[in-house]
Amino acid sequence: MAALLFGTFIVMLLLGVPAAFSIVLASVAVMAKGEVPLLMIVQRMFASTDSFSLIAVPFFIFAGDLMAKGKVSKVLVEFEEALLGMIKGGLSIVSVLAGMFFAAISGSGAATTAAVGATLIPELKKRGYDEGRSAALIAAAGTIGVVIPPSVPMVLYAVIAEQSVNTLFKNGFIPGVLMGGILVAISLAEAKKFNYPKGASFSVKNVGKTFIKAIWGILMPLIILGGIFSGYFTPSEAADVAVIYAILVSAFVYRDMGWKELFRIMKGSAKTSAVIMIIISCSGPFGWVLANWKIPEAISSSVLSVSSNPYVIMLLIAVIILIAGVFMETSSAIIILTPVFLPLVKAMGISLVHFGIVFVVGIAIGMITPPVAINLFVASGITGLPIERIAKAVVPYLLGLVLVFFMILYVPMLVPGIM
Repeated sequence: MAALLFGTFIVMLLLGVPAAFSIVLASVAVMAKGEVPLLMIVQRMFASTDSFSLIAVPFFIFAGDLMAKGKVSKVLVEFEEALLGMIKGGLSIVSVLAGMFFAAISGSGAATTAAVGATLIPELKKRGYDEGRSAALIAAAGTIGVVIPPSVPMVLYAVIAEQSVNTLFKNGFIPGVLMGGILVAISLAEAKKFNYPKGASFSVKNVGKTFIKAIWGILMPLIILGGIFSGYFTPSEAADVAVIYAILVSAFVYRDMGWKELFRIMKGSAKTSAVIMIIISCSGPFGWVLANWKIPEAISSSVLSVSSNPYVIMLLIAVIILIAGVFMETSSAIIILTPVFLPLVKAMGISLVHFGIVFVVGIAIGMITPPVAINLFVASGITGLPIERIAKAVVPYLLGLVLVFFMILYVPMLVPGIM
């Protein structure tokens, strides 16, 4: 049954069938052969979306889109440039920090890349930075968007693996900071190599002025994450608060959004949310087939019969995750592969929270690895540069992120209790 399930799924993908429908058709093939009533498909599709935690997904997407399309990204960048612009290549550091900060607002890699890229890429080009390398850096920084909380992929993993969203969010900070740190280090090396210019000299007055403008944007992640971690509200409630806050700030503080713009953003967010929810719904029958025929357990037994060394097995899983990120969209990969990996991870005694962070970071790297590479396509759309040029320029950042990925994979295994 495993061969039929995955064989049908791969064939459907090769034929160009969307991932959501591919997993349903693969499930139908197995159920038909197993003489299971096809009514089960509809039942499992509805059951898979019956989770309170999933309410957070559309609201975090909507809040991120509101903040990305408004003036918030611009004032945040101005504040960060006032702080760091005097450093050689300082605008590169600002690009990474802006990506990290926006990650704490949007929970989406593409939204982070779009918001930061639209604001900074024209400025980087004007200051004499190489446009292709600038687009590559911002695309790489966009991968942090799904690692630093709030993170939509973490919510999806938490629902499937039955883990605490709060715990995953808390453990997402350090990996996100490590990713940002390696990107800053590489960008500074490139700034020295290509002799990028310094910005304006440091001015306390300018820092204070830009801080006052940016304070409303700075407060958003503090309110959301502070409320979640203090127990004042749940992640789902935090997503609602984020939307309300984003609307109030955009409409009444920065006054950069009218009803028409709000409706347009709402419609775009609804489309994005619908795609994710359809994938989740379609994964229901797929998960039921996996569980009913004990396919993950069979895979786990086969792998463990080859090697019982947890470091070797986690290396194998890590390579599969990185390869999956190259060909699959983030949400699809997490929804499809999580049920397959869980029995194997449990058998090795690996923390499911640790594995969730590893999974999200590994799949996030896929956002800058063609052919899927959603962040590269967003950056290409902003700059008008061919995707090939940006893909070539992103290689140093990609290698740095892969290094951090393996650190996140193995350090908690070597030092228990970190996660």
